[in-house]
Amino acid sequence: MLLRTLSAWMSCWAFLAVVPLPAAAADTGRAAQAMTAAARALVDATPAGQRPELLRPFTLQARRDWNYTPRSRPGIAFKTMEDAQRKAAQNLLAASLSEPGLVKVQDIIALEIALREIESFGPSRDPENYAFVIFGTPEATAPWGWRIEGHHLSLHFTLADGQVVATLPQFLGANPAQVPRDIANGAPRKGQRALGEEEDRAYALLAALSPTQRQQAIFSAQPFGDIVTRNAAQLDPLAPVGVAFSAMDASQQALLLRIIESLASVADPSLAQQRLERVRAGGLESIRFGWAGATERGRPHYWRIQGAHFLIEWDNSGGNHVHNVWRDFEGDWGRDVLGEHYRLARASGHRH
Repeated sequence: MLLRTLSAWMSCWAFLAVVPLPAAAADTGRAAQAMTAAARALVDATPAGQRPELLRPFTLQARRDWNYTPRSRPGIAFKTMEDAQRKAAQNLLAASLSEPGLVKVQDIIALEIALREIESFGPSRDPENYAFVIFGTPEATAPWGWRIEGHHLSLHFTLADGQVVATLPQFLGANPAQVPRDIANGAPRKGQRALGEEEDRAYALLAALSPTQRQQAIFSAQPFGDIVTRNAAQLDPLAPVGVAFSAMDASQQALLLRIIESLASVADPSLAQQRLERVRAGGLESIRFGWAGATERGRPHYWRIQGAHFLIEWDNSGGNHVHNVWRDFEGDWGRDVLGEHYRLARASGHRH
């Protein structure tokens, strides 16, 4: 029975890797329309008695209660959904992510299957214990948002006035970061790395630095046991550490931007472009790349990239267990955009 359940689960999610995606656009309207339609379909497919679990108030307090560890969380878990709900939830995720992003999410979730075999308390791992929750009412005008969250995954989307106004926070994790052996039931495979591209690009940048730049980049001999910011509801910039973008040559700068782009590309192409424009708006010269811990692969380490508006953290304090987060100091959950939205609405006498 367990094998049939896991096989069915993998089949449900496997289609995500081949969903056609719209081309990147100057605005996020097409992604917003697709997201809104998919969210409405999920609401419609959810039995009336279950809808209070799916639909939560669109408040900052509710949306910023997030975590990346196993815990009880609001929303409807995939394992409790009926077939129509599952299809709608899959469509909502497909409307929000790029093709590589869908594959990455699928790989992260599948690691729960690996942990079932690898860990002594593996039976508690559940690849279907990922919850969807909708904040507010999905429509073209009033602000609303949605989230998928579970172990090592927390993705947040905020919409208003027919546009996607925020795609952060974004948390991705991988345990094991590199699968040590083939896992039964066909997935994952030995050597699989759900976040391998990002790790390789960070090591490539570190290797490309000159000895002097390395001394600037490595600001601590030890990592910190986790991402420094954990699941904070709101962030202030961390201490400016590491080597500055302005101190790098063109090839090194390109390597740094490739790390940022690989993490932005989890989202739908138009949303990734929106996020990269936010990075550039803060000034590339303000970006710094800092490293802590070992510089050899497979040993505990940490790195972060920080700019005027954003922070990316990567922690691998155990050597084979990654936590990665992207935060926006003003714009997580669309705080900055929605604050202006509500200010203008009050000034014009409109209510939401």
